[in-house]
Amino acid sequence: MANDELRVELEREPGVAVVMPSDPDYHAARVIWNGTIDRRPAAVARCASAEAVAHAVSVIRAQGLRIALRGGGHSLPGFSTCDDGVVIDLAPMRTVDVDAADRVARAAGGCRWSDYDAVTARHGLASTGGVVSSTGVAGLTLGGGIGWLMNRHGLACDNLIGAQVVTADGEIIETADPAHAELLWGLRGGGGNFGVLTRLDFRVSPVGDVAGGIAFYEPSRSEDIAAAYRELVTSLSDDCTTMLVIGPAPDEDFVPAKMRGELCAAVVGCHAGAAGRAEADLKPIKELAPAVDLFDTMSYPEMQSLFDAEFPAGGRYYMKGGFLPAFPDGALATVMDHMRARPSAASEFDLHHMAGAVHRVGEMDTAFSNRSARFTYNIVAKWHDRADDDANQDWARSLAAALERYGEGRAFVSFLSDVSDVRSVEATYGADRYARLVALKRRYDPENVFRLNQNIRP
Repeated sequence: MANDELRVELEREPGVAVVMPSDPDYHAARVIWNGTIDRRPAAVARCASAEAVAHAVSVIRAQGLRIALRGGGHSLPGFSTCDDGVVIDLAPMRTVDVDAADRVARAAGGCRWSDYDAVTARHGLASTGGVVSSTGVAGLTLGGGIGWLMNRHGLACDNLIGAQVVTADGEIIETADPAHAELLWGLRGGGGNFGVLTRLDFRVSPVGDVAGGIAFYEPSRSEDIAAAYRELVTSLSDDCTTMLVIGPAPDEDFVPAKMRGELCAAVVGCHAGAAGRAEADLKPIKELAPAVDLFDTMSYPEMQSLFDAEFPAGGRYYMKGGFLPAFPDGALATVMDHMRARPSAASEFDLHHMAGAVHRVGEMDTAFSNRSARFTYNIVAKWHDRADDDANQDWARSLAAALERYGEGRAFVSFLSDVSDVRSVEATYGADRYARLVALKRRYDPENVFRLNQNIRP
């Protein structure tokens, strides 16, 4: 089908607006957050409703073209775009509705967490949603969804209580329908394998101001601080979610000049409980005598956007993640050795502490794997020059491989970038969980129409 004909067919539904390679806004429409991804779709179909999405799926399938799904556009491996196929872009769908009485928030499929948090905060409510506010709600939730509220309120997927989904055959279904109850289980961590999420329904909880921020420590103390962090988290209440960062001290006025750009340890925290309890929980972080203490009282949306500037759209990124039952000396030494040898000074290692509400959900109650681990980590390679792509990606892979001996044998699905081998996806979920996901895939997408993802093959 010629491009003009494809546009005409897609735009027969009023809620679809198509951007083609010949259009002046094509470049802006095709690019995504990760600057290492440079692909040129045959068309970008911007959809404003579930009906528009269903129509677009049917037209694209009828033409035998590949489908890429884009919610917030943060897909690290580049699944939200493709060469020659059609991107179904949900960017026009960014409304959030809150039922404060029933404590339910409904987010349209193109929402980012900044959209979601701004609306829920007006009601004094929130649910767990990542650590960078420009991340898409759907993509993060489908991968499980760690975030600043997880130890108190669970993962993003734990708070997902319903969804509207457009299936591969163009049907609009609701998980509230008993016939589709099993699908909700799969959406809670099973990735974008089963359809297009055009609405996500979340349980929200009262969250007002939080005690949050980051403490930076002298570079010479990095290993000692990292070792102390392992013990520090054992005393925290479930109100507190923290992360250890090994990375460069920012080049900012609030950082002593001698520290700027130097490799150091930092502790990030968010306390969503009572103010008096926050002071007690955060005391061990402060007793480690940070060189810079940026903890303060702030709104939850402010906490959510604290690190947005560190991850701008168009930067070059590559990430690997996994789980650790502990962070022993050998793992710490491995991290420090690799961090000292990193090819880009901007890269960092993040160690998220998992506890409380994350652990209270049964291991098989959702599709998210390895929730019983004590830590999940993210190796974050960040750089600027295309010529440095291989060096930075190889570095991240090397550190991930070196940490395997200390881990749980499973990657974090959201950071699973190298997915050419189906065995890597199966290993991430484990045999029993993967078999259940395959059964869902065979039911909702037997022809693997939605395959640009951490793919579960039918």
